[in-house]
Amino acid sequence: MTRETRVAVEDLVYPLFVHGADRNEPVASMPGVERRTIADLVRECREARDLGIPAAAIFPVIDPSRKDARGTHALDAGNLLFCALGEVKSAVPDLVLIADVALDPYTDHGHDGVLTPDGRDVDNDATVEILCDLAVREAQAGADIVAPSDMMDGRVGAIRSALDAAGLGNTPIMAYAAKFASAYYGPFRDAVGSRRPEGAPPISKATYQLDPANLREALREVEQDEREGADMVMVKPAGPYLDVIRAVRERTDLPLAAYQVSGEYAQIHAAAAAGWLDYAPCRDESLLAIKRAGADMILTYFAREVAESLRSRVRGGAA
Repeated sequence: MTRETRVAVEDLVYPLFVHGADRNEPVASMPGVERRTIADLVRECREARDLGIPAAAIFPVIDPSRKDARGTHALDAGNLLFCALGEVKSAVPDLVLIADVALDPYTDHGHDGVLTPDGRDVDNDATVEILCDLAVREAQAGADIVAPSDMMDGRVGAIRSALDAAGLGNTPIMAYAAKFASAYYGPFRDAVGSRRPEGAPPISKATYQLDPANLREALREVEQDEREGADMVMVKPAGPYLDVIRAVRERTDLPLAAYQVSGEYAQIHAAAAAGWLDYAPCRDESLLAIKRAGADMILTYFAREVAESLRSRVRGGAA
């Protein structure tokens, strides 16, 4: 009766990976997570919706042979993501589909945009132009929400204008507004194949993602995206940035998402496998903390199992 915060199935967004192979592949650094075929992605999305999960975020795993320095496959009509969005939307029309707007799945260098001629930085304006086209095509393919995750300056306003011009004025933008240059993204890069080859220096996105030390800068980025027309804003990662989630919650009335990223997921699994943590209580506590900090919705790889757990608790209570 006195509990102040609860995590409900309606709070969850389910991130899923899709690839063009003919069978699922496990992601070694993310126990229980797979790169799915389109057919299995459709099945998983249908079952997620049956569990009450309202939304899924779909991430494509692009064949390395289709990657280049400019990420040109992002705009190909046969783009794996476009095909997957169409298949899922046709099969599960009431599941909200969220599509990332960024070039890192498509570039051979792993950055979220095209590089400047000297290769030392991302070309902000050239990237934004491509992202606008990508967002429109994602919405046309079946995405209900487009989610620019690239952290280019001015991209939210430009994407809003592009969507409106294409007759997609009702397509909302979920802006990765406070996305930090975090060390917690490693397993995700394994999953989508954007990790640097062994022996190569690690990729740094510090010139366009946020310094983990900077809260005030994060708030400025959120305010800028809100001014440009974002319908929702996001903090990423979630667990190490609970103070940022709280500060953003107090600064904006927009719906607030938080992404419990791959590294957060992996470390809970690893500690539990070593016998150092009790898996389910730690999983649930991590989500409760994110919700308590102020998030309205949580992107989490735990979404399905938490939804199943919540359903079993309801059934157990009814019994």
